[in-house]
Amino acid sequence: LLLIHAWPDRVARARGERGRFVLANGSGAMLDAADPLAGETWLVVADLQGKAQNARITAAAAVDEADIRAALSDRIETRRETSFDRERRAVRVRETARLGAITLSERMLPAPTGTDADRAILDALREHGLSLLEWGKDGETLRQRLGWLHRGLGAPWPDVSEAALLERLDDWLLPFLSGKASFAAIEPGVLSSGLMALVPHDLQRKIGTLAPTHFDAPSGSHVPIRYDGEWPVLAIRVQELFGLDRHPAIANGTVPLTLELLSPAHRPIQTTRDLPGFWRGSWADVRTDMRGRYPRHVWPENPLLAAATARAKPRGT
Repeated sequence: LLLIHAWPDRVARARGERGRFVLANGSGAMLDAADPLAGETWLVVADLQGKAQNARITAAAAVDEADIRAALSDRIETRRETSFDRERRAVRVRETARLGAITLSERMLPAPTGTDADRAILDALREHGLSLLEWGKDGETLRQRLGWLHRGLGAPWPDVSEAALLERLDDWLLPFLSGKASFAAIEPGVLSSGLMALVPHDLQRKIGTLAPTHFDAPSGSHVPIRYDGEWPVLAIRVQELFGLDRHPAIANGTVPLTLELLSPAHRPIQTTRDLPGFWRGSWADVRTDMRGRYPRHVWPENPLLAAATARAKPRGT
């Protein structure tokens, strides 16, 4: 015990091959493999020669772990470290006791519950990012819509970028967690509720008007709008827009949708933010090309006078 008290930073633990040790101060040291002390697990090193990571031990004494723990209890640091088990999608807690650079022991603890579990979930997100969450289609769409509203209209629409959401986990996610240390317990609806909590109450009812999820096409189809880029995008078969003489827009008509005009096989034909201009200009060339490829579909000379449709012509017509 006297030796341990005299040189607490020189307590050493065996590592790797015989005669190799790591000291509490982080240095590496060695003994000749034939030395009687080379097979010991614990030493107190009285004298060293040479470089810090490969110093040669010239004087030492064997000790046991119980004596080390008793003599240096005030120097032993016990930590609880949270990690994420990707396979189980759950938080795990490991308790580690260390004396400087030496790990004395480590053990897995039972999964946390209650507020401890909620905090562990937040810690895992801060370390690994929002990819741990399963947003679901509706949750991801809501986040994209809110993201576009923030980029396009600014405050008070909330910033829902990854950096911003990680910064405000306590505001939008913590209140909706259930005290379980598993990401599988976080349902997509919880994430949507959390995002909505960031939106001022008087703006919540405006989301559907300013950033609708779908466009009601002249054909009667309910076509989803994408918000995953700089501008909202509507991918739609061109026949479903026949008769429409103004460009589709959102945000009370102030933001034109980027139209990805598709063939009957849902292949891109053209992209435009000026539908009337497309009808007047490029349509003639598109019509010529498409009539040969898709003869069972309608390709009128004047699309503004044609009825929008999501169907092919009946057989025999």
